[in-house]
Amino acid sequence: MFGNTLKTAILMAAIVALFGVIGAMLGGGNGMLLALAFAAAMNVWAYWNSADMVLRMYNAQEVDETGAPHFYRMIRDLTQRAGLPMPRVYIIDEAQPNAFATGRNPEHAAVAATSGILQMLTERELRGVMAHELAHVRHRDILISTISATMAGAISALANFAMFFGGRGEDGRPANPIAAILVALLAPLAAALIQMAISRSREFEADRGGAEISGDPRALADALAKIERYAQGLPLMAAEAHPETAQMMIINPLSGGGLSGLFRTHPATEERIARLMEMDRRP
Repeated sequence: MFGNTLKTAILMAAIVALFGVIGAMLGGGNGMLLALAFAAAMNVWAYWNSADMVLRMYNAQEVDETGAPHFYRMIRDLTQRAGLPMPRVYIIDEAQPNAFATGRNPEHAAVAATSGILQMLTERELRGVMAHELAHVRHRDILISTISATMAGAISALANFAMFFGGRGEDGRPANPIAAILVALLAPLAAALIQMAISRSREFEADRGGAEISGDPRALADALAKIERYAQGLPLMAAEAHPETAQMMIINPLSGGGLSGLFRTHPATEERIARLMEMDRRP
């Protein structure tokens, strides 16, 4: 818990520093101060509102025991096994099989699954997936992943603003256009690197924690293999429009190849499956 709290604080500080550098390059001292103020305000806003914003991006619809009785009761049972408060439960009307958890802490958490994953997986496999997401909640990963998603989007927006509108230095002259272009190229890269730093190891931990919650490592391994096999052929449009949120998903939802492979935010699925199968073989 303390480790993820520290990571969140470091991430927020890194975002503020990055905004300050961008502001200084575009507008000198005044630009740096404005960017720092904007970054501080964004941090506060993201802490309280980023989860709801991500759910709106995916047009996620909240369900209860009346609207999705089987799925809702599954989450309630897993939540009790994990010793967690009951999260809000959402379904996303998308064919790609995927799921994620979000929120600022276990008391204000939400889990979301696509309609595709509900239809494609067996009950055992779906329990493994949702136990994985609840492990993220228990490990308090959800705040840092949600904030990184919203902040990366803000950095990209600022970089695009820099490229199209440039800026002026303290003497009133136009800022160096080359610097603005570099900022526009490097800021999204910096955001991607931040996401990479926080995402890979936490997926292994969530796999392990999810297997413990469900008591069935093989079911999660089978689910990961099935999701990996089908997800690449079924685009998830919200993720394509907001690629900064891809790191929240149980499997990378993006269809792009080429350079995007350099910025994978998930470990190799084969390695995740191998670790789970090793857990399953233990007496």
